[in-house]
Amino acid sequence: MAASVSPLCSSFKLSSSVLQPSCHYKFRIFRKCSGLQRCFHQSAFSQTAMVISGKELARQIHKEVQCDVEEWVSFGNKQPHLSVIVVGDNPASHTYVRNKTRAAAALGISSETLLRPSSVSQEELLEMIYRLNRDWRVSGLLVQLPLPEHINERAVCNAVAPEKDVDGFHIVNIGKLCLDQKSMVPATPAAVWEIIKRTEIQTVGRNVVVAGRSKNVGMPIAMLLHTDGRHERPGGDATVTIAHRCTPREKLKELTRLADIVIAAAGIPHLITADMVKEGATVIDVGINHIQDSETGKIRLVGDVDFEEVRKRAGFITPVPGGVGPVTVAMLMKNTVTAARNTITH
Repeated sequence: MAASVSPLCSSFKLSSSVLQPSCHYKFRIFRKCSGLQRCFHQSAFSQTAMVISGKELARQIHKEVQCDVEEWVSFGNKQPHLSVIVVGDNPASHTYVRNKTRAAAALGISSETLLRPSSVSQEELLEMIYRLNRDWRVSGLLVQLPLPEHINERAVCNAVAPEKDVDGFHIVNIGKLCLDQKSMVPATPAAVWEIIKRTEIQTVGRNVVVAGRSKNVGMPIAMLLHTDGRHERPGGDATVTIAHRCTPREKLKELTRLADIVIAAAGIPHLITADMVKEGATVIDVGINHIQDSETGKIRLVGDVDFEEVRKRAGFITPVPGGVGPVTVAMLMKNTVTAARNTITH
């Protein structure tokens, strides 16, 4: 799922508000895009943004992956297999992993979850990864992040064999991504790009602002959107600006008001507000924030975008939950099938 980005400085901080759908009646609009259906939700009574259904897009991708798996096995190949290593007892990590393994089972991909205590040494974890790298039965391998502080995440990500690296975090895969070459693309950035393509949102020559510069989310998203559409791994040919923790809030607002596409991946609840978005812009919310509801006291999930207010100005918008998240899991399944195919050449 979307990795949280380094907290931005106080100039970016905003208080959160309740995230609830405002319209009482909704209808679906389906259109064809390269043989695939598109699913949006729009209020029947007001000119609000098209709400992009990540769940519907994920269903489309799941069907494609399931067909790929069936075809792969029909040719006499072994069933794709995903191994997931989880360190510690972070509840969010365990939830994410359950979602991944549940999706894998539904699509004909076998999987296993390998649990290790938070006290595990880096050496032991690396040895486990090396063993799975050598295991011919393992198609794809990922280590769920974050890891305990005593473990170097970069060392762990680089230990996973690039051809099995379904998270796309290995330095080789990141390097190929930056060079516009085919590689394992990190699932969350891949999900953002897939949403844009499947909803036929134009990127060529458009202004894009990515709020957040993490190496696993913000940076790869920017790379996918700004690179040349004629290259081996086609990009979006957009003009991309990356904002980060040292971007003053007024400067951020100035940039986003000029943007045709705003991608919020900063890990700050309701960072992007209505006054920061130009009318008709596309707003994609990658944020995953757990906050306490001031009225109920319960913990709830919100994004980096003030959804209810921003949807009144935007042309397209993704919700949280139900937006980028489901597509991220679907793209991870696609990467697992790609990893299975890689076993033929490695």
